[in-house]
Amino acid sequence: MGEYTIDILAVGFFVLEWGVYAFTLERTAYGRDSLSARMHAYRETWIRRVLDRDARMVDMQIMISLQNGTAFFASTSLLAIGGGLALLRSTTDALTVLSKLPIDISPTPALWEMKCVGLILIFVYTFFKFAWAYRLFNYVCILLGAMPPASQRDTAEAQAHVIRTTGMFESGGRHFNRGQRAFFFALGYLGWFVSPWVLFVTTALVVVVIWRRQFASNAWRAMGS
Repeated sequence: MGEYTIDILAVGFFVLEWGVYAFTLERTAYGRDSLSARMHAYRETWIRRVLDRDARMVDMQIMISLQNGTAFFASTSLLAIGGGLALLRSTTDALTVLSKLPIDISPTPALWEMKCVGLILIFVYTFFKFAWAYRLFNYVCILLGAMPPASQRDTAEAQAHVIRTTGMFESGGRHFNRGQRAFFFALGYLGWFVSPWVLFVTTALVVVVIWRRQFASNAWRAMGS
């Protein structure tokens, strides 16, 4: 256990940072001022404007575009899983290459395999998030197709349908965001393959980058104007 203490601490820091960031973004008042939260308000605006028009072909095209983007990320996750499995099967070759580097960063075979398994699990999680988001966006398409005509926009059923569709849309966007966040943290996780000390640094860098995009980017400022 002693020789792996720093690795355990680095992975613990990685998991903690991921969990704290996700909780802050999704469950706190501070997170309700993020770029994602600001964009959510426009989901409801969009759906309400869909209700005002009978010709909704453009809206369906936008949804198809969102689905295609989500499908791309889900497919990429599967490729990443395959790459992780290939890396796991090539433990001996990988350690041989690392042992020839000027700086000795080669771990034990067991630790290398643990790192590979962790990376694979992250991408499995990512795939499930993107696949579910794709399915939810498909449900949104169905709800858009079931939208009452513009002549009934002031009825209670039409207003309830707007709330229903917006809720489904928000759920799909939330799962998509979680999948994309996992992709970012997977990049930080790669630092562990070099050193647990590098994992500390890359995890912190990922948090800074994604925090800035959500709370201090030009896009965030534009949505606040």
